[in-house]
Amino acid sequence: MQGVGNSKIYSMKSILVFIVAYNAAAHIERLLKRIPGHFWQRDLGNEVLLIDDASTDETVLRAHDWAQTRNLPLILFRNPINQGYGGNQKLGYSYAIAQGFDAVVLLHGDGQYAPELLDAMAAPIIAGKADVVLGSRMLKLEDALKGKMPLYKLAGNRIITTLQNRLLHTSLSEFHTGYRAWSIDALKRLPFLYNSPDFDFDTEILIQCVDLDLRIKEIPIPTHYGDEVCHVNGLKYAWQVLCATVVSRLQDFGIFYTPKYDYLIHGDNSHYAPKLGLDSSHTYGVAACKPGDKILDLGCGNGLLVETLNAKNVKVFGIDRRIPNECKSGFAMTLEKDLESLVPEDLFSGHIFDVLLMLDVIEHLNNPEAFLVMLRERFGVEQPKLVITTPNIAFIIMRLSLLLGQFNYGKSGILDFTHRRLFTFRTLKHMLQSHGYIVERMGGIPVPFELLLGNTRLARLLTRVNEVLIAISKSLFSFQIFVEAYPMPTERHLLEISATAGQSLWDRKT
Repeated sequence: MQGVGNSKIYSMKSILVFIVAYNAAAHIERLLKRIPGHFWQRDLGNEVLLIDDASTDETVLRAHDWAQTRNLPLILFRNPINQGYGGNQKLGYSYAIAQGFDAVVLLHGDGQYAPELLDAMAAPIIAGKADVVLGSRMLKLEDALKGKMPLYKLAGNRIITTLQNRLLHTSLSEFHTGYRAWSIDALKRLPFLYNSPDFDFDTEILIQCVDLDLRIKEIPIPTHYGDEVCHVNGLKYAWQVLCATVVSRLQDFGIFYTPKYDYLIHGDNSHYAPKLGLDSSHTYGVAACKPGDKILDLGCGNGLLVETLNAKNVKVFGIDRRIPNECKSGFAMTLEKDLESLVPEDLFSGHIFDVLLMLDVIEHLNNPEAFLVMLRERFGVEQPKLVITTPNIAFIIMRLSLLLGQFNYGKSGILDFTHRRLFTFRTLKHMLQSHGYIVERMGGIPVPFELLLGNTRLARLLTRVNEVLIAISKSLFSFQIFVEAYPMPTERHLLEISATAGQSLWDRKT
């Protein structure tokens, strides 16, 4: 299709030009006039949408009159209550998704960003070469100075962007441009409705793009600072964006949680992965098994450990509520049943086991005490080794979080959404002993820094430091607890054993 006024060839893809405006009466007419003509043509599938955020001046009236006198189809919304810069974007992007556009380009009503570059902003998305396009003022610093960007703003932009790049492992020239184009398919993947209604919305949505590995492209744009009124409190904004960036990384550690950085559907366990090759609950569990052992993996899930266990020449039996068919081949036998509905007869009667594994399982049970009673009823005579690993709720970060009034459940970590019971070293030991188990060994497991930071020198150093601190105080510095215990015979077992022994003695005497 032929674009009007610029001889650019467009495919059948539609673009929404979305203008956010607040008290922009002095600039809005000039801005609308500069929008290239083909963006006004609905027969091309394009639209221009202006959302006024409860302005107290004549922004809406002037925009309406300008479009009406030129017979241009401006879509004009006015918020009855101020929604904030981020709140306005939520509305505009929701409209773009609902109306089925292919791309949306964000413009500011004060004219700070050049509408003449709308084609350049949209082109990489229309061509399928980018998910997000940022109009950067920092790709050419000399242009920022020519555009009269105040030095303190330029310096602040560079400093904050550098810190964000370090924390997010990115290399953007700036995070703080308001000139942005989006693929609608990309927006559908982003939980942007959870984002801040304030100016830090821009940082949060970029963090979401980075987390989801969206393709971000930057193009240079001219800088313009004129007589527009700045509604941004610089110090507040700097604090907000740095907090947003830090919180997004801390969520990876399971320390904080917010749905804006949660990209998985609750109940989806695809984020659980093997934790082998580092100091972890899985490593300790595998180490507790010897060649030739018969293992019962309680809560085996997707069979994360079965291949590693089989390499030790052991025989593995697995039980879990659901075991994918493609994961069953590594097991000697499997049973699909909810752990808390098990009875002793379900636990492969007739088989004698050397090790029972409950790795990162007991915290998911509503009634672990009843489960331990059931296990003891089945295994109290054989007395296999029971290996339990579970998060340590007394970990120093949890203590500090509570001190700050934080107790945030999330997708993973100590406060995983699916965790039902939480333990300290003392409470776990007490529960086991109270229910007839001999606790032979307890130890601490460090934070899995290699999973969080990759197999880097820093991750290995932090692990070593964590191990030293665990030696000083395992209660304070252990991320997880591991326990080796043995079930004692129940009273019923002892009566049966005693009766058998007594009968044997009587038979010999007679």
